[in-house]
Amino acid sequence: MKESAVQPRRLSIIVPLFNEQQSLRELHAELDAVASEHGYEFEIIFVDDGSQDDSWAVVQQLAVDDTRVFGVRLRRNFGKAAAISAGTVVASHAFVVTIDADLQDDAREIPRLLAEMDNGFDVVSGWKKDRQDPWTRRVASRIFNGLVNTLTKVKLHDHNCGFKLYRREVFDEVDLYGGFHRFVPVLAAARGFRIGETEVNHRPRKYGKSRYGSGRIIKGLLDLMTVCFLTGYSQRPQHLLGAAGLFSFLIGVGGLLFMAIYWVLRMNFYPDWTPLHQRPVVIYSVAALLLGTQLLTMGFLAELIVARDQKRGRRFAVQETVGRATGDQTGSAIVTSRSGSSS
Repeated sequence: MKESAVQPRRLSIIVPLFNEQQSLRELHAELDAVASEHGYEFEIIFVDDGSQDDSWAVVQQLAVDDTRVFGVRLRRNFGKAAAISAGTVVASHAFVVTIDADLQDDAREIPRLLAEMDNGFDVVSGWKKDRQDPWTRRVASRIFNGLVNTLTKVKLHDHNCGFKLYRREVFDEVDLYGGFHRFVPVLAAARGFRIGETEVNHRPRKYGKSRYGSGRIIKGLLDLMTVCFLTGYSQRPQHLLGAAGLFSFLIGVGGLLFMAIYWVLRMNFYPDWTPLHQRPVVIYSVAALLLGTQLLTMGFLAELIVARDQKRGRRFAVQETVGRATGDQTGSAIVTSRSGSSS
């Protein structure tokens, strides 16, 4: 459905990239064609996450040829989450689209994401139902998505899909770092935003090769554990740490109390008693007591940190920018930029 020319949709399209020089011009052409067909007003924010090829030179030239293109170059490879976060800093429109630079995401699906957003959602995630990836990645993704759905209660078919549409205010509430780009819907849902999903076309990789290996699975599981803690206990960490600590503490106290009674009554009931230092239950009880004390202490410290409500700094540093003037970067102490770079 063609958008109204009276009130065109205004989109900030964030493209995180790493060594994607071959696909950038083609992606720009696809995005331009979609915007022209549907009457969108848009800006394309290419975030070069420490590329080692000529990707930045391509971005610079695109910015010269098209004033709607804005480039952000990070000083080194900080990761996809940091690249997206860097893009949101300078995004100026009400809707934010994230799309991978490898051309596997089909830019023509943007209208479908917007149509789903109109149903009252704040985040719409793409679902690569017919995923054009090796079977090993598809199986690993299914297992990972099942774990995320079970542990977070945010039911999506494809949490890993990088093709998503957001309302701009989502990124004012959600802090991205590490591998959290996969969990933006989960983090947003924890803040009260509504999450939707729609099928999107997925294409075979045209240039280069995927840089995701088996290590991504381990990192993803560790990030999932962190997200589960943040979404469930970030405002009440003592409920988790304290509960586990209290349980361990009581087990230790109970074991030591039992052994104390055993020692007092040993002469009357246990003439051939075993010395306490030779009883494994004493060692286990002391260990449980110490573990419980440590967990309780950690819970109190975590509560103090939450109470102070410290704002987390951004996990990236910008080397230079190209295109329009840099957006507001107040509150980000480690963001540095150099505007107005030419190709």
